[in-house]
Amino acid sequence: MPSILGDILAVKRREAAALAPRVADLRAAASDAPSPRGFARALHRRIGPPAAHPRCGAGEGQGVPGLAPPATAGSIRIIAEVKHRSPSAGVIIEPFDAAAIARRYAAAGADAISCLTDREFFGGSIDHLREVRAAAELPVLRKDFIIAPAQVYEARAAGADAVLLVAEALEQAEMTDLAALAADLGMDVLAEAHGEAALERAIACGAACVGVNNRDLATFKVDLATTERLAPAVLAAGRVLVAESGVKSAADVRCILAVGADAILVGEGLLRSGDVEAKLAELKQA
Repeated sequence: MPSILGDILAVKRREAAALAPRVADLRAAASDAPSPRGFARALHRRIGPPAAHPRCGAGEGQGVPGLAPPATAGSIRIIAEVKHRSPSAGVIIEPFDAAAIARRYAAAGADAISCLTDREFFGGSIDHLREVRAAAELPVLRKDFIIAPAQVYEARAAGADAVLLVAEALEQAEMTDLAALAADLGMDVLAEAHGEAALERAIACGAACVGVNNRDLATFKVDLATTERLAPAVLAAGRVLVAESGVKSAADVRCILAVGADAILVGEGLLRSGDVEAKLAELKQA
């Protein structure tokens, strides 16, 4: 197990064990939660067959044959992330106010919000998710390292409209079962992968949205070409394609659009821009 991801999962196992005695209460609370907002529906933008695309990083006007953007309905969809800190970036924004950030994202035209709920590594909280859900009318993704049903019930009880499942952290049976539970609760799933084997699990679990994480969870290094490499399999499976991590500029968005992505997930690039509204508009207009 890679060291950073392994450390995170060791904490998640302890957290899941602590939640286990509360499963019945969480299940009841989940059933009483407000109806989910459509996360996958908010992100889908492709309406036609793929064509040739420029290779990410090759520069303007350079291209190679392959899958790329079909005819589309509008600009890139943006999942704007509410995140206090991360192992790679340290503290991203201070003071941190999850609700205020969510309101800014919604006003600036984000299509959905991702809320980090991991406390130890990302400075998040399940309470942040509740605050975000109450502050904005957009679909909200619980972004965490989910490994147990109790966490899925907890997400829905807190108002999540979707949950993240990280394929590098789960076996196929675990991923499929957690995705099925989320669907039973009315939530969408963003199934995330960085490598080919993990991508197979992400697609096979049945999630409507598949995220390609450009960040290697073993090293936390970022390479946008990861999305280019894995996009064809996601497109062939007919899933909503989300590019995650490393998207900071309009040029990055054009690269991501060129390989057929529906959406990007971006947080640090917005929060550290100095002007969230202007930065989000720049990415939308790429």
